[in-house]
Amino acid sequence: MTDAVAPTEGEPAEDAAERRLGRRLRDRDETVAVAESLTGGLVGSRLTDVPGSSDYFDRGVVAYSNDAKLDALGVSRESLDAHGAVSAPVAREMARGVRDIAGTDWGVSTTGIAGPAGGTEEKPVGLVFVGVAHAAPWGSGDSFVRAERHVFDGDRWAVKRESTRAALDALLDALD
Repeated sequence: MTDAVAPTEGEPAEDAAERRLGRRLRDRDETVAVAESLTGGLVGSRLTDVPGSSDYFDRGVVAYSNDAKLDALGVSRESLDAHGAVSAPVAREMARGVRDIAGTDWGVSTTGIAGPAGGTEEKPVGLVFVGVAHAAPWGSGDSFVRAERHVFDGDRWAVKRESTRAALDALLDALD
């Protein structure tokens, strides 16, 4: 018999990404906010599935339209015009925007094409960008923002699920 406590029904397993994130953020006394487009709140939902997540989770913003990205996150019209909503520059601006608006240490974003329609040869269904922004102490020069490109296979739900996993993994990687 082990000393590990089994999660109650509906709670994530002890080794789930959202629990590991919670422990790391709590240990570091840091906070996170999320900006989601294609995932529609799934990243925030996963993070708040962990009891006590209010210690480190500030907010989630679902900014599905371009107008919402402009208004709620401060994404520039120029980035949206030049690169489109599904792009690395917009993912970076979304992550930076939610981090700065919320005043958190970390911002995470998702933008992509979940399908089944909407893809092109240049931007196929399943194309996803995940942004991560970190606010290091002032004057340290260690703040950063970056974006990762992914292409996921499957139906709409599979793309959203994999995008959510990729966002949690990107934040875990950044925390390491």
